[in-house]
Amino acid sequence: MSRIRRITLPGLCCSLLFSIGLVLADSGPNHQVKQALPISLGTSGGNVHDISRRFCCSGTLGALVADSSNTQFILSNNHVLADSDNATPGDAISQPGLVDVGCALTATNSNTVAHFSTTKPLGTANIDAALAQVVPGAVGATGNILDVGVPSSTEASPAVGDGVAKSGRTTGLTCATIGSISTNVLVEYQRGCGKGKRFRVPYLNQVVVNGSAFSAAGDSGSLIVTLASAQPVALLFAGSSTTTVANPISDVTNAFGVTLVGGADHSVTCPAAAGAMASSAARGPLVGSMGRAHLAKEKHADRLMQDEAVIGVGVGADPADPAEAVVVVYVEQGQMHAPIPAELDGVRTVVVRTDAFRAFGWNEPQPAPCRAH
Repeated sequence: MSRIRRITLPGLCCSLLFSIGLVLADSGPNHQVKQALPISLGTSGGNVHDISRRFCCSGTLGALVADSSNTQFILSNNHVLADSDNATPGDAISQPGLVDVGCALTATNSNTVAHFSTTKPLGTANIDAALAQVVPGAVGATGNILDVGVPSSTEASPAVGDGVAKSGRTTGLTCATIGSISTNVLVEYQRGCGKGKRFRVPYLNQVVVNGSAFSAAGDSGSLIVTLASAQPVALLFAGSSTTTVANPISDVTNAFGVTLVGGADHSVTCPAAAGAMASSAARGPLVGSMGRAHLAKEKHADRLMQDEAVIGVGVGADPADPAEAVVVVYVEQGQMHAPIPAELDGVRTVVVRTDAFRAFGWNEPQPAPCRAH
């Protein structure tokens, strides 16, 4: 279960890579190849045991963090580094991941850059995150991220309307705006890589980024930073065809007692179209309006999410008046649901219809038929 999957079926004529190219800074594949050591982050990687009989899975090695003794770790998701709670401390973490080497790692096509260290079990700490201790000399000590550079060492609080960027395995560098914050979501997982029972994990107060082009399967584990200053704001872990879901970065670093390795503030240069869209976005709603919307969301979110079709409730901006905050209700497409009030305690609601939030397989196209050659 994870990020992106390569299917390898014995006896068939070929392997099919499920991936998708959306808004790319460098054609995406530059994030999928073996790097010379020490590597930059924002690149393909994962646990070497994240493989089943028919599939192998990989995600993104997102950022560099350090503990109080200055030991450095790669930060990514539980479902990338810890194999969805199935990993053993010491498991090797490769760059690139299994999915980019035909599910067969060798000393020629990959490097072991870290060893899985610790995680928070899914559903226990309101984050999907894990750490892997860096192999000495295998990862650049400054925490450089492909296309982003060295992120700021200062964390940012997520704000509706802020322009953000991420660098990930599948879609490379992409930019968009934060659509909602303080968002309660249900995220779908699968216990194994391409196999096993699917289940949902609830999360509170997450960050949701607008736009189908911001991420796709394989980008799990990417660090999301602010456009204006490259300040870390969230850790990407799930998505749908229209949105991306991320843990607030302060929740992640506080849970592990680590700090992000970084440097001075600097701006991030985005692909032209995406950069113009993100930078032109209006600032978020006024403070008083946000306060009212937060109160309404907190009061009504649990009741709204008792409806199985409602997969998220957060606080965002009114599309018709960005200075006014609204309660955003995410509804799974194709599912019947009870009527959603036009207002909650005087705060307008906005309904966003999307497919399920998943920690695997979002924005993946259907594979083409396999042909002999």
